[in-house]
Amino acid sequence: MRPKKSHDNAAQVPVSPSRKPFKRKTSEPRRSSRKRPPADEPPPRRGPPTALRRWLGWLGVSLACVVAFVSSWFGCVYPRGDGPGAGHDVELSLDPSESTETLTQKLSSSGLVASPRLFALYVRLLGGAEHVASGRHLVTDDVSPRELLARLERRGARVRVTFPEGWTRFDMARRLQEKHVCSLRGFLDATTAPALLRELRIEGDSAEGFLFPATYDLALNSDGADVVRRMKTEFDHRYATLVERHASGLLDLQQSLGWGTRQVLTLASVVEKEAAVDEERPLVASVFLNRLRDVEFKPKLLQSDPTSAYGCLVMPDRIPSCASFTGKITPALNQDGANPYSTYRHEGLPPGPIANPGQKSIDAVLAPARSRFLYFVARGEGRHVFSETYSAHSAAIPLRGGK
Repeated sequence: MRPKKSHDNAAQVPVSPSRKPFKRKTSEPRRSSRKRPPADEPPPRRGPPTALRRWLGWLGVSLACVVAFVSSWFGCVYPRGDGPGAGHDVELSLDPSESTETLTQKLSSSGLVASPRLFALYVRLLGGAEHVASGRHLVTDDVSPRELLARLERRGARVRVTFPEGWTRFDMARRLQEKHVCSLRGFLDATTAPALLRELRIEGDSAEGFLFPATYDLALNSDGADVVRRMKTEFDHRYATLVERHASGLLDLQQSLGWGTRQVLTLASVVEKEAAVDEERPLVASVFLNRLRDVEFKPKLLQSDPTSAYGCLVMPDRIPSCASFTGKITPALNQDGANPYSTYRHEGLPPGPIANPGQKSIDAVLAPARSRFLYFVARGEGRHVFSETYSAHSAAIPLRGGK
């Protein structure tokens, strides 16, 4: 039998040198996983007290409400408010690059804005006064701030304006001011501006005759020069159509009388003023053309009353008989040699158109009636008696009650 191993021998089993002897862990206090700030770093700050945070929140909300209210008032209420006046016309001139302050002061002194500071703030909110057009302006003192600014920037509301055939530029100027499109003076000055006349290829000293009578859609407070451009563009379109239709008639006038567009319009304006019935326009045109072409008709006086009256419109201070002119044409006015528009004293055409003829009167000059008439006299209801001889003409004068 093998001898039993004692427990002492088991305890003396050698330990492998690659293993470390087992050590029982001693119970130590557990350290926290939260990092502590270094000793030289200050402790974190605490936020404001709850009451202060609540107060700041209410303050932010209040400021946001105030901003929203002011923005809404300036965006919706103030721009739509009525102007300070009762609808009277106000004319003013603005220089290029007007500052907001200068613009507001001019508008305030003209009675167009009630509060200069509010209007100035409104203009600044919209980007300033850099888009306000320079030059003459015609506005009314009852328009809202929004409409006032729009008109000053030449982008206001629009209106339809009708000009009847035979109106002069003076008649048109009055209607344009009545419709608040542009000032009377601004339009008339534009019709005689040399630079604009050259731009539009208009011969002569005014745009009279080249302002085609029609219905136009025009912006309120327009520049007078822009209105002239618009009307001349319409004339160019209409006249080109007529010339294409009556090319032979225009060629005949060029070859026989040396006429161009201005002379055609001058006679057409006389026909427009003399003829009231459309079918008589070619006959009236033939009378004047026969006088100019007939070698035996001397002196070549057209003897048209409306031409004398036009002289009192354009140069009243230079014509003595215009001092008593009230619109009625008198023998004294017709016989005044100082009046260059008197076709009783001066042969041939007047210096230029005396009105703005319509399409039918221009058509009558380019395609006149074939006649030998040299005279005509009114017989009532807008119609005339036409005669070839002076004796027949004299006999027809009593039909209208004498002259």
